[in-house]
Amino acid sequence: MPRRLRMRRALALPLSAALLPAAALLPAATAASATTATVTAATTATDETTVIGGERLGVPGPQVDPGPGAPDLPDDLSSRAWIVADAETGEVLAAHNAHLRLAPASTLKMLFANTLIPKFDPGEVYTAEPEHFAGMGAGSSAVGIADHQTYTVEDLWHGVFLASGNDAVHALTAMNGGLEATVAELNERAADLQALDTHVVSPDGYDAEGQTSSAYDLTLIARDGLRNEDFRRYAATARTEFPGGAPEEDEDGEPGEREAYQIQSTNRLLVGDRGLEPYPGVAGVKNGYTTNAGYTFTGVAERGDRVLLVTCMNPSEGDSLQVYRETAALFDWGFEAADSVEPIGELVPPLSEIEAAAREAQLADDGKNAGAGTPLDATAAGGTGAREASIGSVLGLTGGALVLMAVAAYVFHRKHPLPAAIRQSPERRRRSAPPS
Repeated sequence: MPRRLRMRRALALPLSAALLPAAALLPAATAASATTATVTAATTATDETTVIGGERLGVPGPQVDPGPGAPDLPDDLSSRAWIVADAETGEVLAAHNAHLRLAPASTLKMLFANTLIPKFDPGEVYTAEPEHFAGMGAGSSAVGIADHQTYTVEDLWHGVFLASGNDAVHALTAMNGGLEATVAELNERAADLQALDTHVVSPDGYDAEGQTSSAYDLTLIARDGLRNEDFRRYAATARTEFPGGAPEEDEDGEPGEREAYQIQSTNRLLVGDRGLEPYPGVAGVKNGYTTNAGYTFTGVAERGDRVLLVTCMNPSEGDSLQVYRETAALFDWGFEAADSVEPIGELVPPLSEIEAAAREAQLADDGKNAGAGTPLDATAAGGTGAREASIGSVLGLTGGALVLMAVAAYVFHRKHPLPAAIRQSPERRRRSAPPS
């Protein structure tokens, strides 16, 4: 087994292990490797001359580092940008124009969900008001929210993930304090994730001047989102019931019960379509389409003990299903090639996690470096420059502090098994697919 893969599996510890003392978790070699990854991520975040995730990801055209016996990349790829990454380790296996800034369409809803899902309880009730939808773009996709009717937050997230409903996005945006506040929050979250190709203007992904993302950023955002159980659950739901509009009156003139209707995911690798089978092991994540963006898609799939993420953006050939065909081809390649290629880059950790690791390191340094450098708390209000300088000073610590930072790196790169409910056999998925 290649050394890189041995280390990958050594890091696949139970989540509860993150609560144990650092010295009990990682051998010296693993600690050094994880620490190096953390330092690299921090440097990447602060050095404008360095490509986020690795230099190869900034080189145009297909990038791959094959070893003996590695399969060739699919030869029929027309997407303007694509990426294949290990969802658990963060290793990028291959990419094409990974940082090319393109219109993301509704794949941007992944960032919206990543940011807002933790803020609202799924059972919280929302009441729809007409003014909440005044800014929706013409021709927007919608799940069918009716004025003055109530919906749970979970209903709204089903509308976002399954129907790609811009109305559901606008409803949640209203709950979150409005468009301006939400856009600012999404851009702040993108910056923390180091998704620096991403600029949000419209949180539903509707075409807007200056709104961009990249294959790298969408994959980074998806990976972080999948760490949240609710995000995984919504992304993996193929079909569900959605509350209907105003109830009809009964024979006594009293309002009856609202009738629900079924909604189905627009992710065609999850549910299939005519001429396209559901992809075995797929569990989300999000598709999109606008005139400007073309077809975009980020997907996650599991095979054996490996979970891959693939993003494809704007294929120039084929029909509306081409983005799924190219994604499926890259999944097939990735599962076959993962043991025979060297990574060309990585999906980096959020800055907030690097800072948290630095805080842990500072607290664990037993006062050895007291007074050497500026404490992190003192720079909290000092803006990005002060924050980066503080992180940099803490990264200079040694000994037990470095081991704690290695643990923090492990926590981010830990194994994220998909919930058992979404691990479906190909036969079960085929049975649940719509008739062709």
